[in-house]
Amino acid sequence: MTKLPFVYGHIAIMADCHEGFGMPIGGVIACKDFIVPNAVGVDIGCGMCAVKTSLKPDLLSSETVRFILNQVRNQIPMGFSHHKTDQQWSGFLKAPDTAVVLQELNSSRKQLGTLGGGNHFIEIQSGNDGHVWFMIHSGSRNFGLKIAEEFHKQALSYCNKHHLELPHKDLAYLPFDSDQGQDYFSAMNFALAFAYENRQQMKSCIADIFANETRCDFLHEINIHHNFAAEEIHYGRSLIVHRKGATRAGKNLEGIIPGSMGTASYIVRGKGNPDSFDSCSHGAGRVMGRNEANRKLNFEQVRQSMKGIVFDTWPKGRKGKIDLSEAPAAYKDIDAVIEAQKDLIDVIVKLKPLGVVKG
Repeated sequence: MTKLPFVYGHIAIMADCHEGFGMPIGGVIACKDFIVPNAVGVDIGCGMCAVKTSLKPDLLSSETVRFILNQVRNQIPMGFSHHKTDQQWSGFLKAPDTAVVLQELNSSRKQLGTLGGGNHFIEIQSGNDGHVWFMIHSGSRNFGLKIAEEFHKQALSYCNKHHLELPHKDLAYLPFDSDQGQDYFSAMNFALAFAYENRQQMKSCIADIFANETRCDFLHEINIHHNFAAEEIHYGRSLIVHRKGATRAGKNLEGIIPGSMGTASYIVRGKGNPDSFDSCSHGAGRVMGRNEANRKLNFEQVRQSMKGIVFDTWPKGRKGKIDLSEAPAAYKDIDAVIEAQKDLIDVIVKLKPLGVVKG
C-alpha cells in the first residue's frame, strides 16, 4: 500500500488489524484522485446496527432470550437462505445503470432483510447502562461480492493497459473521475444503501418480536458501515478515504465495536483523531484464520467459553464437522483492542452477550 503513488500522507492501521486481500482488514488509506476496490473489500457496506430497549437486564430471563432468538431464527433467513417473496424497498428504483448491479437486482429482492453467514450475527446484550440492547452484524449480501469482483477485474485491466506497476495485483486501482471509477463508486454506494436497509428491515423484525414478548420501548439506535470509501476533507484536502474493516469515528460520532460471540461489545463516541482519518476499529479482529481455528480449537473448551450465553447451534463445516471458526478464541481480546484505541474513541456503553444467533 505504501508504494501506491496516490496514497496521501500515511496509512492508518486499526487495533483489530489482520490480513486481507490487497489491504489488511482494519486498514484506512486516503487517496488523491484514485479509488482501489480491494481497499474497500468484498463485503461492501457490511456494518452494525444496535438498538437500546427500555428493558432492564435483570427482568429478562434466559428463557425469554431463548424464545426471542428462536422467533428471530424463524422469521429472518440466515446463511444461504433467502425470503420466498420479494421484499419492498424504494431504493430498488434508484439502482445505478451498471451491469453488475442490474444482474443481481432480481435476486436481491429476496435477499433483503436476511442475515447471511460467516461472522454475521444477531445478539441480545446486557448494557452497563442498565438496559437490554440488541445488535445486528450484516452487509450487502451478494451485491458487495459481485461489485468488488467485477471492478477489481476492471482495475486490473486499466493498470495493465497503462503499464502501471503494482506493488501487488490485489491493489489494482481506477481513476476516480473516469467512467469506470464513477461506475464503481455509484455501485458501491448503492450496495451501502442496500446494506443499511438490510439491517433496518431485520431491526424492525426483531423489534416487533421484542415488543410482542416484553412490551418494551425502543430508546435509541445506531446503524453504521465498516467497509466503504467516501469523499472527505482531511488536512485541508479532498480525499477518497477507504475504510476496510474500520468505521468512522468523527468527533462526537457514535459507533459500534463488537467483540466475538462470547465477549463484550462496545458503543463508543469518536474523538475525530486526524491521525486515523477520523476512524476506529470495526471489531475485535481475528487472531486465527478460519481453518487454523478449526485445527487448533477444542470443542469442549469453546463450549465452556459460551457458558451462560444462550446459543444453541454450532454450524457444520466440511465433512459434517462442527465449525469453530467463529469461536471467541479465534478473535483478539476486545478489551485490549478498545484500550489500544483510547486516542480514537471514548466508551459510552459496555455490552455483555445474553444470547446470540450466528448466520
